[in-house]
Amino acid sequence: MNESERPLNFLEHLVEEDLKNGFPKEDLRFRFPPEPNGYLHIGHASSICLNFGLGLRYNAPVNLRFDDTNPAKEEQRFVDAIKRDVEWLGYEWNTERYASDYFQQLYDWAVSLIKEGKAYIDSQTSEEMATQKGNPTEPGIESPFRNRPVEENLQLFEDMKAGKFEEGKHVLRAKIDMTSSNMLMRDPIMYRVLHKSHHRTNTDWCIYPMYDWTHGESDYIEQVSHSLCTLEFAMHRELYDWFLNQVVDENRVRPKQREFARRNLSHTVVSKRKLARLVEDGVVDSWDDPRMPTISGLRRRGYSPESIRNFADTIGIAKRDNLIDVSLLEFQVRDHLNKVAPRVMGVLNPLKVVITNYPEGEEEWLDAENNPGDESAGSRKVPLSREIYIEKEDFREEANKKFFRMKLGKEVRLKNGYILMAESCTKDSDGNVIEVQCTYDPKSKSGSGSEESLRKVKGTLHWVSIKHAVAAEVRLYDRLFTDESPDTHKDKDFMEFVNPDSLEVITGYVEPSLKDSKSGDQMQFQRIGYFCVDPDTTSDKLVFNRTVGLRDSWAKIQEKS
Repeated sequence: MNESERPLNFLEHLVEEDLKNGFPKEDLRFRFPPEPNGYLHIGHASSICLNFGLGLRYNAPVNLRFDDTNPAKEEQRFVDAIKRDVEWLGYEWNTERYASDYFQQLYDWAVSLIKEGKAYIDSQTSEEMATQKGNPTEPGIESPFRNRPVEENLQLFEDMKAGKFEEGKHVLRAKIDMTSSNMLMRDPIMYRVLHKSHHRTNTDWCIYPMYDWTHGESDYIEQVSHSLCTLEFAMHRELYDWFLNQVVDENRVRPKQREFARRNLSHTVVSKRKLARLVEDGVVDSWDDPRMPTISGLRRRGYSPESIRNFADTIGIAKRDNLIDVSLLEFQVRDHLNKVAPRVMGVLNPLKVVITNYPEGEEEWLDAENNPGDESAGSRKVPLSREIYIEKEDFREEANKKFFRMKLGKEVRLKNGYILMAESCTKDSDGNVIEVQCTYDPKSKSGSGSEESLRKVKGTLHWVSIKHAVAAEVRLYDRLFTDESPDTHKDKDFMEFVNPDSLEVITGYVEPSLKDSKSGDQMQFQRIGYFCVDPDTTSDKLVFNRTVGLRDSWAKIQEKS
């Protein structure tokens, strides 16, 4: 189904209705407005796909705007990471904007509100203001500074801007309604004093606008037609519109805020504050740790941008919050990688096999297709020698009829190679099998065209030649949390549900075609799962991350438990 044939979501219906009512299509403009105080996560990916998808559908510009109003938490590295992630997902923004670009305009508008008696300087403590704000069932109490003279407010505001006051001494509040049923309308703070260096304006400003004051006015300055945000901002819409009412020109486009549901992912947290805690407490190594639900983490783990876009399209846009099973995201990853990832062989839990009738010192290079579902992927050569590795779990001395791998006295085929017969095995002092002795049928080579090669056996094993094997560090990642909704328990901290087995590091052995692999390369280790090359890889060390298994093994584990 192409984009034009896809059913419209409710936000697209809203746009269509506006167009039918006379809104000029050429005035459509969207934006993605992240705060640069952390890395983007999978929830942001849905918003990115929504806003940039609307831009593509209507051939309308989409701005990337950084709502950078809190220098205490924002950094240039977060800006850079966000830009990287949006580009990696496959989108191009029309212009790169920053709320800090509008600091002067926002200040000038605030001065106008003071002159009109619609804003005032409050000199109470934050605790006093919180107490006087009331609660949802009781009205608030007006500040004793609410009716300060205009000239005094103007002078104090100018002195705040000049850095003459310490943090917390004064704030600028909008004068709206302390009895409003919407507590956000009870004289919200517009500016506070912060003596912090800003990543773009340095120390030019000592006061910084609050998000609610900045967001809608920035949309208006940029002439955004539809300001789309998640449901937690639904209560903010009244304030968004009140602030716009103070500055809007009827001859210019007035932004329209509409909300959509957040799509929460199971076994995950997406609060930036909580993600930052995982990093700061050393639970993960960094914001782009492959266990993190950040876009950078997913990229490093080997997820493809196509799979994330497909996931966003599959879960769609709704009006109610919902918990999406992470297995749906993993399915999209498997589905895409199955089509594009080359097949290779790697052994993660090696058991030595000696082919006793294979000539010592000899080797041969066998033909192996790179992707059976894609003829254009071509083929490669894999070496075979007298000694090979197979997976330990692929051998049993004795097994029932349903075990179609290697067992004594039974035949099994090597992938792309010969049929082997397990004859005997060697054990260590603890009784563990450390070597299997086999014989091979020289006439049974896969694809040789001989009658013997067409002989069918039920089991096929992946393997690597010991002589040619390349040792690699393999990082086996699992879900970071054991609980489906780790941050929804009122009586427990989400950190209590961290999975202690979310990472296992082992040494595996891979075929020599992978020796020169580069960071980001993706592949399927046959019969194991999908993997990618980690950026930690060097000329002397190969590092692979497990992206996802060939099937949802976690679901089976949960069923058994």
